[in-house]
Amino acid sequence: MASGCVPSSRLPSRCHRPIPGPAPPWNCLGRSRQARDPGAPPPCPSPGDWLGRRMRGEPVWCHRPYPLPRSLVRVMAAAAAVEAAAPMGALWGLVHDFVVGQQEGPADQVAADVKSGNYTVLQVVEALGSSLENPEPRTRARGIQLLSQVLLHCHTLLLEKEVVHLILFYENRLKDHHLVIPSVLQGLKALSLCVALPPGLAVSVLKAIFQEVHVQSLPQVDRHTVYNIITNFMRTREEELKSLGADFTFGFIQVMDGEKDPRNLLVAFRIVHDLISRDYSLGPFVEELFEVTSCYFPIDFTPPPNDPHGIQREDLILSLRAVLASTPRFAEFLLPLLIEKVDSEVLSAKLDSLQTLNACCAVYGQKELKDFLPSLWASIRREVFQTASERVEAEGLAALHSLTACLSRSVLRADAEDLLDSFLSNILQDCRHHLCEPDMKLVWPSAKLLQAAAGASARACDSVTSNVLPLLLEQFHKHSQSSQRRTILEMLLGFLKLQQKWSYEDKDQRPLNGFKDQLCSLVFMALTDPSTQLQLVGIRTLTVLGAQPDLLSSEDLELAVGHLYRLSFLKEDSQSWVAALEASGTLAALYPVAFSSHLVPKLAEELRVGESNLTNGDEPTQCSRHLCCLQALSAVSTHPSIVKETLPLLLQHLWQVNRGNMVAQSSDVIAVCQSLRQMAEKCQQDPESCWYFHQTAIPCLLALAVQASMPEKEPSVLRKVLLEDEVLAAMVSVIGTATTHLSPELAAQSVTYIVPLFLDGNVSFLPENSFPSRFQPFQDGSSGQRRLIALLMAFVCSLPRNVEIPQLNQLMRELLELSCCHSCPFSSTAAAKCFAGLLNKHPAGQQLDEFLQLAVDKVEAGLGSGPCRSQAFTLLLWVTKALVLRYHPLSSCLTARLMGLLSDPELGPAAADGFSLLMSDCTDVLTRAGHAEVRIMFRQRFFTDNVPALVQGFHAAPQDVKPNYLKGLSHVLNRLPKPVLLPELPTAVRIAALQCMHALTRLPTPVLLPYKPQVIRALAKPLDDKKRLVRKEAVSARGEWFLLGSPGS
Repeated sequence: MASGCVPSSRLPSRCHRPIPGPAPPWNCLGRSRQARDPGAPPPCPSPGDWLGRRMRGEPVWCHRPYPLPRSLVRVMAAAAAVEAAAPMGALWGLVHDFVVGQQEGPADQVAADVKSGNYTVLQVVEALGSSLENPEPRTRARGIQLLSQVLLHCHTLLLEKEVVHLILFYENRLKDHHLVIPSVLQGLKALSLCVALPPGLAVSVLKAIFQEVHVQSLPQVDRHTVYNIITNFMRTREEELKSLGADFTFGFIQVMDGEKDPRNLLVAFRIVHDLISRDYSLGPFVEELFEVTSCYFPIDFTPPPNDPHGIQREDLILSLRAVLASTPRFAEFLLPLLIEKVDSEVLSAKLDSLQTLNACCAVYGQKELKDFLPSLWASIRREVFQTASERVEAEGLAALHSLTACLSRSVLRADAEDLLDSFLSNILQDCRHHLCEPDMKLVWPSAKLLQAAAGASARACDSVTSNVLPLLLEQFHKHSQSSQRRTILEMLLGFLKLQQKWSYEDKDQRPLNGFKDQLCSLVFMALTDPSTQLQLVGIRTLTVLGAQPDLLSSEDLELAVGHLYRLSFLKEDSQSWVAALEASGTLAALYPVAFSSHLVPKLAEELRVGESNLTNGDEPTQCSRHLCCLQALSAVSTHPSIVKETLPLLLQHLWQVNRGNMVAQSSDVIAVCQSLRQMAEKCQQDPESCWYFHQTAIPCLLALAVQASMPEKEPSVLRKVLLEDEVLAAMVSVIGTATTHLSPELAAQSVTYIVPLFLDGNVSFLPENSFPSRFQPFQDGSSGQRRLIALLMAFVCSLPRNVEIPQLNQLMRELLELSCCHSCPFSSTAAAKCFAGLLNKHPAGQQLDEFLQLAVDKVEAGLGSGPCRSQAFTLLLWVTKALVLRYHPLSSCLTARLMGLLSDPELGPAAADGFSLLMSDCTDVLTRAGHAEVRIMFRQRFFTDNVPALVQGFHAAPQDVKPNYLKGLSHVLNRLPKPVLLPELPTAVRIAALQCMHALTRLPTPVLLPYKPQVIRALAKPLDDKKRLVRKEAVSARGEWFLLGSPGS
C-alpha cells in the first residue's frame, strides 16, 4: 500500500495507512496534546485543515478513521499565516465584529473587499476557522452566515475546485443544529448560481436537502430560499435533474407539501408548472403532484392592507390555474373537483372553476373529457339557467364554448364515436324546445347556450344552425305580436352573426344558402312593421345578411336599398333613422354598384326637390326631408366610387346658395358643411378617397368663401350667409378634417397653392375664379376677406408637422399684425389661433425664438393703454396655450404675465376665464388629430407649476380681485383628472366636504333618495383615507346616508 493517499470521494472517512502500535493521543481536531514521537506517523488533519489544503490543491495525509467534518479551516499552514499576517489582521477584526460583536455592517465590507480583490474566499474561510468550529450553535451560525453573505456577493469569482469543496462543506452542515440551517441554505443558494458548478453537484445538493431538511418546519424566508435553489438548478442544470427521474418530483412534493405562505406558493406553482411543461418525469407521482397543488383550489386569499409584497389574490389564482391546466394527466382528478366546485354555493368558487375548465380545454382532448361530458353539461346548464350572476353566466357560456371547440378539433378514428355530435345533440335536446316560448324566462338562456356551442367551430355552427334556423323561421310566422317576433329575430340574428366567423371553400355548402329567401322575406317584414324595436332588429339583421359574401341577389339588394331609403327619412323616429343610415354606410361599402344605381339617384332627386322647396319657402316638413337627404348622402359615402358621385352633389348644392338660386339660411349651409365633414371623416380610411375629397372640396369651399367676400354694388344677403361666424366655423371643421389625414407628400402639394392664395392673392387653382377684385385679406382687404383667415387657420394648423410651409416668415408676421387689429374681433382671434398653431409645431431653434420675441413684443405693446388691449390679451392667451402644450420654457413667463392680469380692472375676468382655455381641449387648432405637439400630462404639470402661485395671489389680492383668482383656480381644478386632484386636497377641505354631505341628509327624504346609491358608493373611498379625522367624518356621513329612508329615520 502506498505510504499516503489523497481521497477521491467527498471527505476522508477511512484511513489508508496502517497505524502501528496503539492509537496516538491527538484529539479529533488534529492538534497533539502531548509531544509527538518523531517516528510516529503525522497527525490526521483537522476538518478546517483538510478543506483548506484541498482548496489550495495540497495532498492530504490521513491515517485513521475520521468523522465527517463540522467546520472549515481553523489552523492554516504557518507560512501562509505569516505571509498574510498584515492584511489578515483587518479581516479577522471584521470577522470578530460580525460574529462576536453581532454587527451587520462588516459582512458587506468583507464582501466588498473580496470583490475588489483585497481578500480571497480562502482567506475568509481561514479567518472564520474558530467561529465555524465553535461548540456554540449560534456562533457557528454567525460564522456560516458571514461566509454565505460573502458568497452571495462573490459567487462569480469562485473556481471550480473551490465550488466543489464549499458545496461538500455546506451539504455536511445540513446535519448541524437547526439554528445553523438558514445560513447554510443561503450559502447553497449562492453556490447554485455559480457558473463554475461541476456536473453532478446540483443533484448532490438537492438530494441532501430532500434527505436532511424538513423544509416546512423552516421559517418562510428559509423555505423561499429552498425554492430559489431548486429554481436556479432547474434553470441551469435541467438535464442533470432529469437524470433523477421521478425521484426529483417526489422530493419536491415533500418540500412543498403543507406550504401556506403566498410568497412561497407563487414560486412553488412556477416550479410545478416547469416540471410539467419541461417534461420532467412524474413517474407514479402524478396524483400526488396534483394533490399537493389542488389542495389550494379555489384560492381563498385576502391580501393584508398596505402589503409591501403586492401579492394579489388574482396572482395566486392565475399561477395555480396554469399548473392545473398544464397537462391532460390531471384530467381524471381535476374534472370531478371542478364539477364539485361549480355546483357549490360559493360565487368565487364557481367563477374560478369555470375559468379553470376553460383553460383546461385548450390542452385536453376527447379522451380526457369523454367520461365527464354529461356532468359538465349539467353543471353549466344549471348555472346559465338559474344563476343570478351575470359573471357566472358569462363564464359558463365561455366554458361551454371551449368544451365544444375541444371536441371539434380532436382527430377521429374511423371506428371512434363522434363525441361532438352526441354532445351537441344533448344541448339541442335540452334547449331547443325553449326557443318556441319567446315570452318565457328560459328562452334567452337557451339561445345563449346554443350560440356559445355554435360559435366554437364550423362543424358545430353548421350542426346547430341547421337545427335551429328552421325552428326560428317557423316560430316567427307562428307568432303575430311584434314583441315576440322581435325576440325571435334577435335570436336569429345571433346565429347569423356566427356564420361570419367561418369561411367556406364551396359556397354551396353554406348552411344559409337553403334559407336565404325565407330570411330575406322575414327581414323585409320586420322593416315594414310599425314597431320601432322590430325595425331596429330587422336593420341589424339585414346588415349581417349583407355581410355574407354572395348571399344576397341583385333583386334582394334592390329591395333592401328601397327599404333603407324609406327609413332614412323617418326623422320623427330617430332610432330607426340613425340605424338605417349606419346600415346604408356599411352595405354601401360592400355593394357600391347597387347603391350607386338605386340609392344615389333617388337622393339626388330628393336634393333637387329640396332646393326647390327652399326656394319657394315651403313648410318645415319639406325642409326636414331636405336635411335627411343631406345626411343620407354623407352616410352612404363609404366607397371611393360613391364619393365621386355624392361629393359633387353637395358642392353643387352650395354653389346654388352662392348664386342666389335658393333661399338659404345659415342653418341650411351649416347642414351641408356637417354632411361634408362626415363624408371627410369616412374618406380618412381610404387614401384615394381622402385625396379626392381634399382636392375637390377644399378649392370649392375656398372659392365660395372668396366670392362671398368680394365687394358688391348691391349687397347680397344670400352671399353674406357664407361669411357668418357659425358658417365659417362649419367650413373650418370641413377643411381641418379633410387635411389631417393627408400624407406629407400630398399635403406639401396642397400647401403650395393655398398659402399663396392668402399671401399673394393667387386664385388660379380655384374653380370659377373670375372675381371682381383682388383677394388681399392681409393688406387693405375688407373685413369680409379678413374673416377668411379662419379657413387658412383650418388648413395650415391641420398639416403634418414635417410639411414645410412656403413664405412662413411673411405669413407669421402678417398673422401677428392682424391678431391685434381691433376692427374685426373674429379675424383677429382667427389670426391669433393660426399664429399659435404654427408656433406649437415649429421646431426649436433661432427662427422659433424670433417669432416668440415678436409675439411677446406685440403683446406687451398691445396690453398698454389703447383700443387693442382685448386683442393683445387674446394673442397672449393662445400663444401661452401653444407653449404650455409643448412644455416650452417661455410658457412659465407667459403664464405669470397672465396671472398678473387677474388684477387688471378691465381684463381680470377674461384672464380668469383664460385658464379654462389653457386647460381644455380645442376642436379647431392645437389638437392631437391636427398633429399639434401635445405632451402627456400637460394639465398635471400646469397644475403643479402654477396653482401655488394662484393660491398665494388669492391671499394677497384685494377683496374685489379675489373672485378672479378663485375663478381661475376653479378652472384649473375643474379640468384636472380626479386621481391627480384628490391627493392634493388639504385635510380640512376633505373634512368640510364630508360634513356637507352629512348635512345634506337634513333635506327632504324624497329629494335625496334617487342619489342614495351613488352617494354611498362615493363615500366608501374616504373610509380608507390616511387621516383619521377624515375617516371619522366619512363613517358618520355614510351612516346617515345608509339610514336615509329607513323606518324611524
